[in-house]
Amino acid sequence: MIKSTIEEIRKNFDNEVERFADLNTGQISTIDAKYSLELITEAAKKLVPHAENLLDTGCGAGNYTLTMLQKIPDLNCTLVDLSKPMLDRAFERISMQTHGKIEIIQGDIRNVPLRENCFDIILAGAVLHHLRDDRDWELVFGKLYGLLKPDGCLMISDLLKQDNDLLTEYFWQRYADYLDKTGGPDYRQKVLNYVAKEDTPQSMTYQLELMKKVGFRNVEILHKNVCFGAFGGMK
Repeated sequence: MIKSTIEEIRKNFDNEVERFADLNTGQISTIDAKYSLELITEAAKKLVPHAENLLDTGCGAGNYTLTMLQKIPDLNCTLVDLSKPMLDRAFERISMQTHGKIEIIQGDIRNVPLRENCFDIILAGAVLHHLRDDRDWELVFGKLYGLLKPDGCLMISDLLKQDNDLLTEYFWQRYADYLDKTGGPDYRQKVLNYVAKEDTPQSMTYQLELMKKVGFRNVEILHKNVCFGAFGGMK
């Protein structure tokens, strides 16, 4: 199947702002979404308790940053997303929750200019699965590593595949069953078609090994359930 272009992905998210602003609607297709969100933000707080600068890449309507601000108030927040309507909604929500600076940048994390050694915490929630080939993945992990200050952390919550094709098939069938129970057969097929068109997930093992390759000094698995997981690492 030919995957969606960046422009097609942007247009899709332009039309989904309010749905994604509510975790009860925007993340219903994601198993353990709230739990993983809590884990990666709490882990970031434990690892970098005196953080000042946060980067939220693929920030959507701001749920990850808002949760992080509940744990470390008044962070300076840099928000990156393809969708300008998402960024505008995120800015509106986040500006009411921090006295820190807020910068919004519309664009693809692969291309947007950002200052190296700047951020204490980087959050990547349900965004990296839009990367395509090995070159894409290594480029982005290398960039995120470079953007972190020493002892800063990258925390990820995302869709995953397995390293073994047979296990990937098994876990995706379990995911299909979850979607069926959540919204019925039509909803299941809609989500699976969407994933097939838009997403190119990699396994947690692949990503953890790549993080080590680009320089992260340690990596941690926080949670995994079927084809979703939460994990991260420190510079």
